[in-house]
Amino acid sequence: MYLALHLNSPLMQPNFLIIFLAALVPMAVGFIWYNPKVFGTAWMQASGMTQEKAKSSNMFLVFGLSFLFALFLSIEMTFLVIHQVHLSSILMNEPDFHDPNGQLHHWYLDFMEKYGKNFRTFKHGALHGTIAGILLAFPIVATNGLFEQKSWKYIWINSGYWIVSFALMGGVICAFS
Repeated sequence: MYLALHLNSPLMQPNFLIIFLAALVPMAVGFIWYNPKVFGTAWMQASGMTQEKAKSSNMFLVFGLSFLFALFLSIEMTFLVIHQVHLSSILMNEPDFHDPNGQLHHWYLDFMEKYGKNFRTFKHGALHGTIAGILLAFPIVATNGLFEQKSWKYIWINSGYWIVSFALMGGVICAFS
């Protein structure tokens, strides 16, 4: 319901192509990050993964679900990096917000005309993506790693991957949506 109301708000038409492309970022980053010449070998040792075990998994399913989950993250990243979304969330239940002839509707359109492009840069989105990586992804990865009795090396490798991925996703979404 919350997402549907946002998407129907004046001027909050999501750019689904950008959301889709941003969801590819974790795959591209992972291709580099988990390469044996970068962190792949260290990650395999820290996680207990072997080449044989990796080859036995259903990669179509793994990559398909990974993309689906990245798509969820990409949608949520829109709310984290684009400040203008919050204004519409405050106003969306007001009676004349959705009325094209309403005073609030006209005020909102005027406000967005004047300020709708503020803080809509790659740099700003990357900053908020990095903050989300540190304050959301890192605690989740670290908590799971601690309960799974993984090493800090494992936690930092996986957390770093998500921090970089969130930074790039946030930058792309903020600058191009």
